[in-house]
Amino acid sequence: MSIPVDDGYCFACGPENPIGLRLQFEPAGDGVRAETTLAAEFQGWKSVAHGGIVMSLMDEAMAHAAGAAGHRGVTASINVRFRKPVPIGAPITITGHIAWQRRNVLGLEAQLSDASGMVLADGEGKFVSRGSLDAVDDYRIGRSRPTE
Repeated sequence: MSIPVDDGYCFACGPENPIGLRLQFEPAGDGVRAETTLAAEFQGWKSVAHGGIVMSLMDEAMAHAAGAAGHRGVTASINVRFRKPVPIGAPITITGHIAWQRRNVLGLEAQLSDASGMVLADGEGKFVSRGSLDAVDDYRIGRSRPTE
């Protein structure tokens, strides 16, 4: 079993990735939270975020929720429900938390909402823990976050 290594180039959260989203998650309640405004480069239809980008936001929230609980997790499966169009150029909030854990499998949930709190997308996923964040010394809080 290899342990994933964070080198700062994650598309969603990597501070070293010049074309990435550069999300910055913070602890929130029993999970994590990030805020962002998507640029036109991430659109599908005019003024609407591409579904793959929305899925990436949800996946990253789940990965960070796992990381906040001390797990270096990788995605096993994910289901996303697209409820409303995710706007380009408007603030959105992404949250994630662990719903359950059985041995090294984590059940996670994520949600994406607009500034008024309307849910735009939500999802659930299963991640496999590949060890604790302390198991690899490349992870530095504040520089980069756990990725899959």
